[in-house]
Amino acid sequence: MTEHATHAEIPDRYRYAVVPHIMVDDAAAAIDFYQRAFGAREDFRVDAPGGKILHAEITIGRSVLMLSDASVEEAEAGSFVAPAALGGGTSVTLHVFVPDVDSLAERAKTAGAEILQPPKDMFHGDRTVILKDPFGHMWVFLKHIEDVPTEELQRRLAAATAG
Repeated sequence: MTEHATHAEIPDRYRYAVVPHIMVDDAAAAIDFYQRAFGAREDFRVDAPGGKILHAEITIGRSVLMLSDASVEEAEAGSFVAPAALGGGTSVTLHVFVPDVDSLAERAKTAGAEILQPPKDMFHGDRTVILKDPFGHMWVFLKHIEDVPTEELQRRLAAATAG
């Protein structure tokens, strides 16, 4: 089944996106958190021997996310590590367009997410919240509220950073 979003929900340039695959410590707990915090739906899961998750897929809004348990062997090899193995940092931020940023932010906070930037209308034309999940991943949830021409975007950016 093909599902197309309206322009108001997701700008055209983000309709067909790269599907991220994140590594976490305790993927089962992460899936549970994403269901409670973001309203995620678990679509697919392949369990690995020993109770870990080899591969799972969830959907948040209309965005698909793949995730797996990070293994000690992978971390030692320098590949596929969870943010905790990087000292709590991450080099990736996940952006997801949703219909209601404010209710998602409240739900995520109640579930245990750390709100880094409360929901607010941004110069680029999106209502945005930035948060960190308990597994160390950074998320930006957005609701597209207006198309902003490049010249106006530059003017707003300059005004926002001027003082």
